[in-house]
Amino acid sequence: MTISWIQASILGIFASLSSMPGMAGSTIGNYTLGRPLVGGLVCGLVLGDLKTGIAAGVAMQLVYIALVTPGGTVSADLRAVSYIGIPLAMVAIHAQGLAATSGNAADLAKSMGTLVGTVGTVLFYGTATMNLVWQHIGWRAVEKGEFKKLYAVDWGYPWISHLFFSFIPTVLMTHFGSSAVHALRTALPMDGIPMKTLFTVGALLPCVGIAILLKQIVEGPIDFIPFFVGFTFAASLKLNLVSVTVISLIFAMIFYKLDMAISTNRQPILNGSNDTIIDDEEEEDI
Repeated sequence: MTISWIQASILGIFASLSSMPGMAGSTIGNYTLGRPLVGGLVCGLVLGDLKTGIAAGVAMQLVYIALVTPGGTVSADLRAVSYIGIPLAMVAIHAQGLAATSGNAADLAKSMGTLVGTVGTVLFYGTATMNLVWQHIGWRAVEKGEFKKLYAVDWGYPWISHLFFSFIPTVLMTHFGSSAVHALRTALPMDGIPMKTLFTVGALLPCVGIAILLKQIVEGPIDFIPFFVGFTFAASLKLNLVSVTVISLIFAMIFYKLDMAISTNRQPILNGSNDTIIDDEEEEDI
């Protein structure tokens, strides 16, 4: 598999739309097009291998499932993961002759996605730094009362930032990176230590994403129970993630009903205690 200039250019456009700050906005751009799960679908359509694209996207999504960007802190910008890492992972999977749905293919995809995640961080800060120039132009326009120039500041100039830090890097890395991947196939055979190391590290990376997600959600030991039940269903009954998600709705409904019942029972108690306090205060005043 090779990536042509046209295919690389299309991937560059999607990288610009999904970057953070994204040209397609946060909801459609960063939080939709930028997710590896969606990026795998797009890359599969662009490169003509939908199955491998989705498989690589699902594998990388597990690693970045708990990625958040508080303020200006960005640990990994998913523009690079979705539109540089996934295409190169697809090329690597084909180059190594791996089945798209095999465990080795998923491990290889996760390793490559993590590798280019750092590149995305550099691209993010480069975009943000260049956008400061346009902000300065906007402030000067406001001071002079030239408010019509703000349209160019908001909708025109940022495309220059994304041209330099999203479009061009994505085009170059995906087009020339495919040749590098084929060269690595010759230099690093499947049964060699480097490739086995990549597979091993890739197999462990989803644990990092799940651990971060648990750290954000779990508040006490009892909160682990629904997760353990889900893993048990997946391991024992061989259910896929969609089936486990549907079953998890039962737990969500139970917890919701319990919280509503507890809050409803607390309200009369609080009202009764307030009445008692008021009566005591009135007696003291008398």
